[in-house]
Amino acid sequence: MTIKTLDCSDLDRHLGKPIEGARLKDPIGNLDIKRWAQAMHYPNQLHYNNAYAAESRFGKLIAPQSFAVACDDGHGSAPSCVGRIPESHLLFGGDEWWFYGPRIAGGDMIHNERIPFDYAVKETKFAGPTCFQRGDNHYYNQLGDKIATQRSTSIRYSAEAAREMGGTPTPDAMQDPVWTPAQLAELEDKKFEYIKALHDLGHGKRYWDDVKVGDKLPTRVIGVHSIASFTTEWRAFIMTIWGGMRRRTDIDLAELGFTADMAGKEMDGPHEKINPEQTDGAYIGPSRGHLFPEWARTIGMPRGYGYGASMGAWIVDYLAGWAGEWGMVVHSNCNYRGPAFTGDATFMNATIIDKKVDEEKRHIVQVDFKMASQLGTTMATAKAEIQLPVR
Repeated sequence: MTIKTLDCSDLDRHLGKPIEGARLKDPIGNLDIKRWAQAMHYPNQLHYNNAYAAESRFGKLIAPQSFAVACDDGHGSAPSCVGRIPESHLLFGGDEWWFYGPRIAGGDMIHNERIPFDYAVKETKFAGPTCFQRGDNHYYNQLGDKIATQRSTSIRYSAEAAREMGGTPTPDAMQDPVWTPAQLAELEDKKFEYIKALHDLGHGKRYWDDVKVGDKLPTRVIGVHSIASFTTEWRAFIMTIWGGMRRRTDIDLAELGFTADMAGKEMDGPHEKINPEQTDGAYIGPSRGHLFPEWARTIGMPRGYGYGASMGAWIVDYLAGWAGEWGMVVHSNCNYRGPAFTGDATFMNATIIDKKVDEEKRHIVQVDFKMASQLGTTMATAKAEIQLPVR
């Protein structure tokens, strides 16, 4: 078997140069926030219960910290997917987030400034020469307040090499696991343990003084994943709503090198006015591999699989929920090892590994995070810093 050399020669001319961003057409609404919380499986009442949120320190409904990624197109991958790599596919490799304090709420108009950062080509077991490309997203509100920076990593690889090296998925791999009623009931009980922890903290403060190195956060469970749950997640991204964005004019998926069968017209502004079902990413284009198993197998996946941006949101939400409304995730560096597949469940755990007062005099705990399937397969890892109040 001969593995092609990956042609990344076009990438250098884009590095450090801002690229065009999509823009919201309408202000953020409370229903956008509630839809996001529901789609990300995050039952924190700050983000969907008006009466509860009114009694909070914010005095109103606010968006989860993870919501910034829903306010532009491309899941944050746009600046990490510039330049042509012929006959390639793309997966999400990770996200590093810095949060600065301002929260998103109904009425806000969020915009994103995007700058390609760097790339490196490495040898991988699943596709041979593989490009790990990074780009920065800077999210601001209408007042010019900086909300967050997201440094996104895209994994770009030869479609042919991935199919050759991965081979044909086995029949077992292409089938969803079967859960017994007893197992599903146990899963729901585990989910509620995390939800109960949110309720128990309520509007109270989780003090930095009271937590210690070695403390474990409560386990968070999501799943069983399905095409229906992935579709719900996809439709919570504002970019997937017909007419939801002023589309970029500088994007051409075929020109980026996506294989012809996956390029499509996804997020194509002019075409959206003609036939929007071909542009919203659900049915045609590179994103359809998530929702259609036959197209998932085209890019080397055995069956329907979840979104990297959703995984990133799950992580930030998990940590922010533990911190409570008086705390905040200030930094998170997430590496994605493998997606959520249909039929699987996702388990999140974290341990406090350090406590400190940083250079900005913030009281910080650092956590070590791991996300795994019910089989123990690692899906993501992260290190994160969380600011907590002090007594």
